[in-house]
Amino acid sequence: MPDIVFIDSNIWLYALVQSQNDHGKRLKAKSCIVEANDIIVSTQVVNEVCVNLMRKANKDNTYLKHFLSDFVVTYSVLAQTQEDVLQAASIREDYHFSYWDSLIVACALRSHCKILYSEDMQHGLNIYQQLRICNPF
Repeated sequence: MPDIVFIDSNIWLYALVQSQNDHGKRLKAKSCIVEANDIIVSTQVVNEVCVNLMRKANKDNTYLKHFLSDFVVTYSVLAQTQEDVLQAASIREDYHFSYWDSLIVACALRSHCKILYSEDMQHGLNIYQQLRICNPF
């Protein structure tokens, strides 16, 4: 059975926003997304992506509405729960992550993801022997 993967907002942004400086990262980010069989994201990630699409790529609300309509039917988008918030506090303490990264990890763990693609966390780190952080760059 293929691994369930969680993809952090920075990977989505490299895949979605074209930049001359990050062409290699864009290709790798797109590859992570295309090669994954089962992708999970949290509403936090979707919100971060949308804010940055508006700020960095100057996308308007019409674009975002179409993007979100396609995105939510293509990928599993999970709302964060009280359980995630409570587990994030333990993750922060155990792994010294930021509050926001801890919430992402908590959602990935709850979703039984085996891999979390992110540029922001320590590559190769294994969280509670259940989730491996992978920086594809």
